[in-house]
Amino acid sequence: MPAETHVQQGPIERPEVLQLVKDRLADILEIDPSTIDEGDSFAEDLHADSLALIELVEALEDELGERSVGFRIEDEDLEDLKTVRDAVDYVLARL
Repeated sequence: MPAETHVQQGPIERPEVLQLVKDRLADILEIDPSTIDEGDSFAEDLHADSLALIELVEALEDELGERSVGFRIEDEDLEDLKTVRDAVDYVLARL
């Protein structure tokens, strides 16, 4: 799809990104999104394995790729994403 026909919905604010991360993570882990806190560790608090994180990355890329052409989470950056807050901060920095 050419960039000029791309729907621009305006900037995404932090609360919206946080909710998106929580919703996608809840779907993947089959838990209630309201049980996920921004300070939660993926591994320790949410018991998310590397496969769950890859699914989260793919879901975020699909969703955010519709708003920001070419949005990607680099594989080498995955190891730095330890908490929900890390993921939100990363997404906001890349948009």
